[in-house]
Amino acid sequence: MNKQHNCDVLIIGSGAAGLTLALHLAKTADVIVLCKGPINEGSTYYAQGGIAAVFDKNDSIDSHVSDTLIAGAGLCEAETVKYTAENAKACLEWLIEQGVDFDREKNHDGNVRYHLTREGGHSHRRILHAADATGQAVQTTLVDKVRQHNRIRIFERYNAVDLICEQARPDEEKSCIGAYIWNRNSEKVESVFAHKTILATGGASKVYQYTSNPDVASGDGVAMAWRAGCRVANMEFNQFHPTCLFHPDAGTFLLTEALRGEGAILRRPDGSRFMPEFDERAELAPRDIVARAIDYEMKRLGADCMYLDISHKSAGFIKQHFPTIYEKTLSLGIDMTQQPIPIVPAAHYTCGGVMVDKHGRTDIGNLYGIGEVTYTGLHGANRMASNSLLECLVFARAAAQDITGSLPGCHGTKRLPPWDESRVTDSDEEVVIQHNWHELRLFMWDYVGIVRTTKRLERALHRVELLQREIDDYYRHFKVSNNLLELRNLVQVAELIIRSAMQRKESRGLHYTLDYPELSPKGEVTILSPASTKVKEPVKN
Repeated sequence: MNKQHNCDVLIIGSGAAGLTLALHLAKTADVIVLCKGPINEGSTYYAQGGIAAVFDKNDSIDSHVSDTLIAGAGLCEAETVKYTAENAKACLEWLIEQGVDFDREKNHDGNVRYHLTREGGHSHRRILHAADATGQAVQTTLVDKVRQHNRIRIFERYNAVDLICEQARPDEEKSCIGAYIWNRNSEKVESVFAHKTILATGGASKVYQYTSNPDVASGDGVAMAWRAGCRVANMEFNQFHPTCLFHPDAGTFLLTEALRGEGAILRRPDGSRFMPEFDERAELAPRDIVARAIDYEMKRLGADCMYLDISHKSAGFIKQHFPTIYEKTLSLGIDMTQQPIPIVPAAHYTCGGVMVDKHGRTDIGNLYGIGEVTYTGLHGANRMASNSLLECLVFARAAAQDITGSLPGCHGTKRLPPWDESRVTDSDEEVVIQHNWHELRLFMWDYVGIVRTTKRLERALHRVELLQREIDDYYRHFKVSNNLLELRNLVQVAELIIRSAMQRKESRGLHYTLDYPELSPKGEVTILSPASTKVKEPVKN
């Protein structure tokens, strides 16, 4: 019989969303935080740019709302955007109270204030940041706080396998009571009983061959929620960050949008500037426009990359504001104070996800979702820069308020159904997983990338359905492993992305198709339901 753990709240994911929620809840609840790898290994840690909030007297919440709505290309839910912008400053002040040291500067009166930068899509300087390593500052601060709390247990190197749900009668709401988890240290499946379970697993950018995300971003939460019966929305909107470092030894190193916010220029290999030819906002246009422009120029010229140039700024300015990037590029033989940086777009952010309300509640009782794993309506067809960590903070607090109000009535535990692996064996065919893994990521990049066509999507769907059958058969016969669990989830997420993209007969935001290049007059949210392979009636904004 597998080992069972018990808690009030199980949080699957250890980034800004999960750890913020844990700290809010630990005053009144016993919490388990599940980390797939080391607790710092997630997208939050690698976030460079910052967090958006109105701190400048010349800025306004209405302006933040307006900028977000424009960037979202008509698909943001206005109420959600307003709620997020209104709560932004309070959530940032809470983060500052925890010890996050955002950059400061002296104004003309000699008073010290937070240094605010500007990024694409923003009409004002409203990005709080810690140099160019904001995510690292946030993550390490929250981890330190969590480790000090005696009501929070941290399970590192554990994969969530599947949610455990119960339903007394067909006419009753399905309810989540925990999850099966795989201990990567012992290579055994265990289980966790929880009165409340929260998905804070991040996005699914690892479904693409080139991504700025760490290896853990494999769509686990979306896939588990879908298998459990939750609806998902807007999965076709995958944001490709325009500027990732192009170098064989760079790995997945992102170059923050704050570089362009501080004046960096995009150039062709011959040194000519090209963004003004695509949009009047030039380098400060929203990410979808900038990424498509770079992709277009690369294909038109047959070039391997484009270039990002901030060398016209002083060396002191560059080293002060972008020390992490300066050191990284210098280690690769690129002096960004003297020369442009080679860049390419890469998959960066999943704008759609599991449908939740403003408290983070999903379609299943006692199951919540917060952060990139979710669809809240904030991002619409394109996420505006530095609204991602903000969403984590705002909705973690909102979920905490809802959970705290419903936990006092909870008591006791129950024995969960045992994990049955009596008919599976160890695999001697790991090469099958590796082959399928590479095939999936390659055809998603080629067929479901920055520019799409109906034929490419049809080919991708055919390939993903073949892979699903192979992987499902493999999953039934062999013991689980990290690669198998991630591949199973990625294939599921890939199918959802493709089916969502096939339903959108227009080009909007991050979804651009050559077959339907025009914008539809109506903004519609794509909703997929596990109860049907067809899309439910679109929600009109």
